Amino acid sequence: MKRFTMDLAHGEALNAADTGHQRLSCLKKRRKLWLSVHLWLGLLLGFFLTVFGITGSILVFYEEIDNVLNADLRIVQAPKQGETAYRSLAEIQAAAVAAMPSQATLGFVDYPAEARSSYKFGFVIPAAVADQKDIWQVHVNPYTAQVLGKHLIKKAGDIFPRALIPFVFQLHFALLAGETGGIIVGIMGVILLFSVLTGLIVWWPLTGNWRRVLSIKPHASAERFNHDLHQASGFYTFPILFVVLLSGVYMNLPDPFMALVKQLSPGTQGFMESPHSLPAESKKPIGLAQALSIVQSRYPEGRIDWLNNPDGETGVYRISISDVPNLSRFWSERQVTVDQYNGTILKVQDPGTRNTAGQTFIEWQWPLHSGRAFGWTGRILVFLTGLACPILFVTGVIRWLQKRRAKLHRRID
Repeated sequence: MKRFTMDLAHGEALNAADTGHQRLSCLKKRRKLWLSVHLWLGLLLGFFLTVFGITGSILVFYEEIDNVLNADLRIVQAPKQGETAYRSLAEIQAAAVAAMPSQATLGFVDYPAEARSSYKFGFVIPAAVADQKDIWQVHVNPYTAQVLGKHLIKKAGDIFPRALIPFVFQLHFALLAGETGGIIVGIMGVILLFSVLTGLIVWWPLTGNWRRVLSIKPHASAERFNHDLHQASGFYTFPILFVVLLSGVYMNLPDPFMALVKQLSPGTQGFMESPHSLPAESKKPIGLAQALSIVQSRYPEGRIDWLNNPDGETGVYRISISDVPNLSRFWSERQVTVDQYNGTILKVQDPGTRNTAGQTFIEWQWPLHSGRAFGWTGRILVFLTGLACPILFVTGVIRWLQKRRAKLHRRID
């Protein structure tokens, strides 16, 4: 009886071992399929991921870079003690408008980010050709209301912007191909999301050897080092890269993205789905200065970041206030929408507003994409993740060439 029991236990152990072996063999076959998918997606779109990554890293610090490149326009002399008050927005705006032709239209105003920064005004001038326009920026000293200078960002008919940061923006979001390029980049983003997920599937250790997939083996061969570098870079950047790609898809393909979110969370509104101003007969817009005054009287705390002028008769004033205390530990920006005719506050958007889950999800996309949701820590993490993209592409291509070379040698042998 004892012998029979031992034989039975031995047989069960063998069956369990066979079952485990079959399961592992099945998982390996499945992973081989995912590996092929990951490989070809990487080879097809890896170069573009590199472009998006490098340009994205630059744009994380676009304001600081722009200040350095245009120091004569962006940096003002620090005021003397006791003379720290800005001139009124109306006076500063009037100076900027006077520096441009009468047909120029004001689009946005960037407030000084610090005491030594200037105001930046964005203007467009319609060209003779339909749907073509010149894009200009005018910089004004906040303490003296004197125009520091202006420069042409993009000439009507030009393919590329003439300034570095706008050029990088267009390359990052649309591959310099306008609206069509933006759609293409959005589609690429969807495919790259799938590629990143397949990379995680391929990375997952089937035998439970976590140490091997989480580290780079010291004193390894060049082939092993390349393999480990690709795996480790992909794993440690996966959470940020996935979030950045997802938010990029939202910004490039907002309509289909929002359609999906609304199915999951009814009542969600996109960033541009804001209320409209109601045109009133014989009534003129109140102006940016008055709109700002209305907002500041309601929300006095925080630092004014930027203002957008209404776009058309039903457009609205948009005013962004940063560093709002007690708003959110991770993201402290409040955006206020104002009717351009009667000054009514139509919408307030901030992390403290009670929203649907979908609305909260949408409102976090830009802060997460730029890294600003977590201050300097978030910006640095997004910056490093962007730099990891060319590493992933290059090591992936090298790994593919190594395997290809090995297959050729086996065929020859």
